[in-house]
Amino acid sequence: MTTLNSQAKSRFKIPALGCCLALTAGCATGQPNTFTFTADLPPDFAYQAIAVYEPAKGETCSVPGGRNTEVGFNLKWRKSYTPNSEIALRRTVSGCPLVIRRIKLEINSAYGKDWGDISGDSAVVAIRDELEEQYKGIFSEAGESTFHGQCQWLFRTSGKPRILRKILDCKKTDAQGEPGRGHPFSAYTLDQLPGKTVKMTIKLAEEERPGWGDTWVKVPNGWKRCMGKGFEDQRAYCNGNYTDFSTFKMPDGRTCTIYPGCTE
Repeated sequence: MTTLNSQAKSRFKIPALGCCLALTAGCATGQPNTFTFTADLPPDFAYQAIAVYEPAKGETCSVPGGRNTEVGFNLKWRKSYTPNSEIALRRTVSGCPLVIRRIKLEINSAYGKDWGDISGDSAVVAIRDELEEQYKGIFSEAGESTFHGQCQWLFRTSGKPRILRKILDCKKTDAQGEPGRGHPFSAYTLDQLPGKTVKMTIKLAEEERPGWGDTWVKVPNGWKRCMGKGFEDQRAYCNGNYTDFSTFKMPDGRTCTIYPGCTE
């Protein structure tokens, strides 16, 4: 994957006027060639975005090796994060006029201090030349369109010492928080986007839950890890034994008997 932080000029042919810079306007209409993607996320969350470009409709050109057809934003989110990303609608790469077709998104967060104590899940914005009305994102009078989702932490243990790991699971919802199908998603036509703002709003579920069933037991003040056949048993299903439990280690190194409080 190749990422770019600068954006090329797009070429538009306009009778009697010649070419103009598509970085600032879509010459024929005077519309901007960019839109803003932003996100309203829970504390300590961040998104990564990859804007993916393809040859414009009617173009027969191609970009050798697909080089420079993707532009990344917030790829080093743990070091530097900016909620607002200005994304070009059209670019020209290797002489080939391209248009944006989708934004691949990763919703990320850290649950511990170690570099590997992170997890993320995906979301997508699709962009087409045409869409049926019911599939188009809706913009407010202020020029903003919002799509929604909810993320939930799932916990499990890993390795012989049973170190607690967490997995982020994100689903699409409506504005009221009612779950939909799949990951957070929205779609727009190319002509909807100039100068507009697309916002992804993600809520965090209040409760965490086990990564899969019959491995933890719910107790009044948290969850206890079933012992299984012993610490060598990586899956350690309860299999009806809801009295023998194991310790586990939190990401910060504490040995615990109950999650999330550690001690009973």
